[in-house]
Amino acid sequence: MEHAKIDQSYQDYRALGYSEELLPKGPQERDWGITNYITVWMGAVHNIMSYMTVAGFFILGLSVNQVFLAIMLSAVIVSAGYALNGYSASKYGIPFAILLRDAFGVKGSIIPALCRGLIAGVVFFGTTTVVGAQSLNVLFSRFIPNYTSIGGDFTLFGLDVPTMISYSILWIVTVLLFLGGMDMLTVFGKYSSPIVYIFIIGAAIWAINIAGGIGPILDYTPATKMESPLVFIACVSALVSNWAGPIVNIADFTNRAKSPKAMVYGLSIGMIGSYLLFAITCISLIAGTEIAFGQPIFNIVDAIDKIQNPFSVIVLILALNVGATAFVVFGNLLPSGLQMTTLFPKVFTVKTAGILTAIVGTMILPWKLVSSTETLFFFYSFIGSMFGPIAGIMLSSFYIERKRRIELSTIYVQEGNNGAYKSGYNIVACVVLLISFMLPMSGAFLKGVPFLVKLNDFAFFSGLIVSFILYTVLYRFNNLKIQNNAENEVGV
Repeated sequence: MEHAKIDQSYQDYRALGYSEELLPKGPQERDWGITNYITVWMGAVHNIMSYMTVAGFFILGLSVNQVFLAIMLSAVIVSAGYALNGYSASKYGIPFAILLRDAFGVKGSIIPALCRGLIAGVVFFGTTTVVGAQSLNVLFSRFIPNYTSIGGDFTLFGLDVPTMISYSILWIVTVLLFLGGMDMLTVFGKYSSPIVYIFIIGAAIWAINIAGGIGPILDYTPATKMESPLVFIACVSALVSNWAGPIVNIADFTNRAKSPKAMVYGLSIGMIGSYLLFAITCISLIAGTEIAFGQPIFNIVDAIDKIQNPFSVIVLILALNVGATAFVVFGNLLPSGLQMTTLFPKVFTVKTAGILTAIVGTMILPWKLVSSTETLFFFYSFIGSMFGPIAGIMLSSFYIERKRRIELSTIYVQEGNNGAYKSGYNIVACVVLLISFMLPMSGAFLKGVPFLVKLNDFAFFSGLIVSFILYTVLYRFNNLKIQNNAENEVGV
C-alpha cells in the first residue's frame, strides 16, 4: 500500500485559495508512523465519559464477562472503522473536510461537515468538559475547606457555583492547549499517554485490593439481570458511538501517515491494547467500589472520591482529565475548526472556529445531558444516528462507487465550481443520509413501534448498515438508468 501520486502540484491547489490545513499533505508532511498512531488515542481512551458509559452497562444488567466482551468488541469495531475510513486519506493525504466532497459533492459536503464539525463537536466538548469539571470539584474539595459549599444553593441554569469555577478552569486549559497548534498536540498525545497509564494501573490495583482480590470482582453480579441479548448489542453500539466522531473524521489524522500500513497497524494496536487496560481498570473500579462500599456508582469520579489517600485522588483525577482533554482537543475542537474553515474560509480560521465550538458547547447546558444513564444513552443514540450514516456513505462511495480512487481535480475546485456534480450536491448521498438518520432516531420518540426502537438501540450500526446498503443500491440503479438513457440516445 503506497501513497497515491498527486497529478497536480500543491502550488496549483494553493492558488485556488485553500488554506494550508486543507491542502493535500506532501511527502515531507506525512510524518506519522506506527508509534504516533498507537499513542494518539491511548490516553484519550481513559476519559470519564467512557467510564460512565460502562457503568451504565452494569446498571442494565451485564455481567463482568459480558462487560469485558462488550468493551473489547467495541475496540475491534472502532479499529476496523479507523482502518477502513482512514485508508483514503492515508493514500491521498487529504483532510476529512475535503474528503467529504468526493461522496457528497462540493456543496453537499456542508451537511455532514456541520454535523461532525459543529453539532457533534459542540455536544462532545460540553459534556466531556462538564464531567471533567465535576471531577475537579472532588480534587479541589480535598484542599479547599467547604469548596463544594461555595455559593450555597445558588445555581445558574442548573449549575452550582463550585462546578462553574471548575468548568471555567478546565475550559480555559482545554482551549489554550488547542490554540497551541498541531505540533503541541502531537507532543501532548505522545507523552501524556504514559502518565495516564501509570496512574490508571494504580487505580485498578487499588480497586482490586479494596474488593478483596480479583476473585470477588470476577464473581460480581449486578443488581438486575440483562433482559435480552439485544441489550448487549445496544451497549456495544453505545460505546462505539463514543468514538463515532473520530471514526468519521479519522482522515484528519491518517492524512499524515507515512504509509497506509502505519495507520492500519498503529491505530489497531493502540485502540485494542488501550481498551484491554481500560476494560480491566473500568471493571475493577466499578465492581470493586460497589463490593467495598455496598452501593452502585454511576459516576467514576464518585468511585475515586472513595479513595482515602489524597495523593492518589489527585493523580487519578488529573490522569483522567488528561485523557478527557486529549479526546476533546483531538476528537472535537480540531475537527470542528477544520470543518468550519472549509465551509466558511472568509469567516473562520481553525482556531476561531474551535473557540466558537467551545463557547456554544457551554451554551447548550451540557450538564443536563450527563445527569443520568437515560440521558447519556439518548445522547449516544443521537450521535450514532448521525455518524453511522455518514460513515456508511463514505465507505460505499470510496470502496464500491470509486473503486478506491479519488479524482482530486473534482474536489479541489475554484470558488463557484461545483465539481463532479452539476448542482454541487450528490443528491443520492444527501437523500440516503436523511433517511438513514431518521430511521434509527425516530425510535427514540416512537416507542410504540418495536422495530424503530431496536434500530435506535443500535443507532450507530443501524445507520451505518442502512446507509451503506441504500447508497450502494441507489448508486448502481442510478448508473444503470444513466447508461440506459445514453444507449437510447445513440439508438443502441
